[in-house]
Amino acid sequence: MLGGKLLKGTTQDFFPRRPVFHVRLADGKPPVVVEISQLKAIFFVKDFVGQAQRRDVRGFIHGPREMAQGKKLAVRFRDGELLCGYSLSYSPEREGFFVFPADPGGNNLRIYVVTAACAEVKAGPAAEAMAQEAVDANVA
Repeated sequence: MLGGKLLKGTTQDFFPRRPVFHVRLADGKPPVVVEISQLKAIFFVKDFVGQAQRRDVRGFIHGPREMAQGKKLAVRFRDGELLCGYSLSYSPEREGFFVFPADPGGNNLRIYVVTAACAEVKAGPAAEAMAQEAVDANVA
């Protein structure tokens, strides 16, 4: 969520054009109402635990410019986090869009990104350049 709060759970009523949805929390607490306007992104994951020792691959891993999941996209959130992946539905006019992560070995299956939470979004070669700058900055 915006501000760094993290909710883990499941939902049966998330639709991108609805302003709210419900999350059944993984810890067994009662479901909560979540407002899309309060979110950074929704991460659809393989499991809630993940792999603590795994180091996520940053950038595009020399992937193709386009694939079945769409065109390359690099998203920098307002909090500085960088997300690299592929999207069929990005449009700056939309309230949000789905991204399939560039690193298929990670825990994320797909991510719904809230456009208002983005500082910048780049597509195609500009996305590759933005990702490479981030990789270079982490190496230095």
